[in-house]
Amino acid sequence: MGRLFGTDGVRGVANADLTAELALGLSVAAAHVLAEAGTFEGHRPVAVVGRDPRASGEFLEAAVVAGLASAGVDVLRVGVLPTPAVAYLTGALGADLGVMLSASHNPMPDNGIKFFARGGHKLADELEDRIEQTYRSHSSGEPWERPTGDGVGRVTVYDEGFDNYVAHLVGVLPNRLDGLKIVIDGAHGAASRVSPEAFARAGADIITIGTEPDGLNINDGCGSTHLRLLREAVVEHGADLGVAHDGDADRCLAVDRDGNEIDGDQILAVLALGMREAGALRKNTVVATVMSNLGFKLAMEREGIEFVETAVGDRYVLEEMKAHGFALGGEQSGHVIVLDHATTGDGTLTGLMLAARVAATGRSLADLVGVMERLPQVLINVPDVDKSRVASAPTLTAAVAEAEQELGATGRVLLRPSGTEPLVRVMVEASDIEQARAVAERLADAVKSALG
Repeated sequence: MGRLFGTDGVRGVANADLTAELALGLSVAAAHVLAEAGTFEGHRPVAVVGRDPRASGEFLEAAVVAGLASAGVDVLRVGVLPTPAVAYLTGALGADLGVMLSASHNPMPDNGIKFFARGGHKLADELEDRIEQTYRSHSSGEPWERPTGDGVGRVTVYDEGFDNYVAHLVGVLPNRLDGLKIVIDGAHGAASRVSPEAFARAGADIITIGTEPDGLNINDGCGSTHLRLLREAVVEHGADLGVAHDGDADRCLAVDRDGNEIDGDQILAVLALGMREAGALRKNTVVATVMSNLGFKLAMEREGIEFVETAVGDRYVLEEMKAHGFALGGEQSGHVIVLDHATTGDGTLTGLMLAARVAATGRSLADLVGVMERLPQVLINVPDVDKSRVASAPTLTAAVAEAEQELGATGRVLLRPSGTEPLVRVMVEASDIEQARAVAERLADAVKSALG
């Protein structure tokens, strides 16, 4: 059996891979591991539990709450809220643990469990490993130590979480959004109430799509992975911009008034310049991953902003930011972390800050993102190859070196083994799309030949 925890919690098809029994067992294991680590010492432990609107979240939430309470943890059920809201409330309420039930941008049949430590930060890998080991040892027969009487956890519905979180979002904005017309696509997900409320309180004139979750329609043809409806709505309503979230609202993509898509790299570029102007871009540095468009890196270099690169995954961006005291980081996919105001990617906060920049400057979003030119990028997945030999195959190394020499300073090559599938991702950027496509296809053939 493989590792349960991936780069973003435990995820799988609900009621097949991710069962009620697994959710309950992992929750009990998390309570025991954190107790052993001294997290609960000297007080009665408290956990915040939230979920996105998926139908399966209803029974999985019940299992998680039962597991935590049976282990002596008091539970605050905050209901359907974004992942960053659960992280924020975990910190704001002084809870010892946060649990979010969501599979983010995945289709409705999937679900997931993500744990947050005290303060709303993601659990360290070492703690996740211990939770998994503890769960496995007890699922094979080792009995749990169980509290009785007044030692069992109490469960409380915490309705104030919605207002507390929205107030936080609006309160950290540098300026209001009065005069802006904004379309919000909630992906029929966890931000369906939060995001419209926050934008409206900040003064924007809002139009909503994808904000009627029924438990089955999350991410279905809408949200940050399907921007067509948002593009059409922005143009139809003559809006200044549109923002789109994914199922758990930890990411945000946007479109300008002409319906052009704005990705995470472009959002980062706009926010970086705004934060530097406000004196909030600590160490004059922005953090992003190896998948960021070369155009973003060139723009930051031209603007005199330092760029730090990490492996793919917002957790690696966050680790780099925390380790060195940086304030801004993110991914091309729209995970943007503003560490002064959030402990994880926050799609609603990102959209609000982007809109605030438009309002403050009086410039259009298209004008603002003009700070960077997004270079053509071609991605080819090469399946059924030995991905472990990507870095050691001599003929492949030679092919990459030849491609890099051909592309020069205005192009880039990245060969990346998939973390979950037996394939290698070939990514090529160049100033010309035809050149990028030709080089990518040539490298894909080289991967097949060398690793097939």
